[in-house]
Amino acid sequence: MNDLLKGDLIYIAAFCLGGLLFAVGPFAVVHLLAARRTRQSAHKTGQYIECGMEPIGDAWIRYSAVYYLYALVFVAFAVDVLYLIPVALVYNRQFVIRDFVELVLFVGILSLVIVYAWRKGVFEWKRR
Repeated sequence: MNDLLKGDLIYIAAFCLGGLLFAVGPFAVVHLLAARRTRQSAHKTGQYIECGMEPIGDAWIRYSAVYYLYALVFVAFAVDVLYLIPVALVYNRQFVIRDFVELVLFVGILSLVIVYAWRKGVFEWKRR
């Protein structure tokens, strides 16, 4: 094998090892830092969350569909911002009018999504 291929294999092995550490590492840290005794008070072993405190209310709370729509709009805009930052950095190097028009169209469509969600009442929290 030539030296270039060996170097590539070392990089691949290092990335695989790093990925494995990132996947397994949190489990190992939690195991090392977790409390050993969680059932410190009597008659609490049947609880789903064993923190030693009496639970208040029912664990099965029904959320409104508006909450999920709000969350989906948030996720959509978070992903769009993650798209816009690298695009803006690349367009900064070679700025062309066509690129600016593409960005304006993209942000314009996002603005229409906000207006549509606003008209549908996604951003209004109504209590029952």
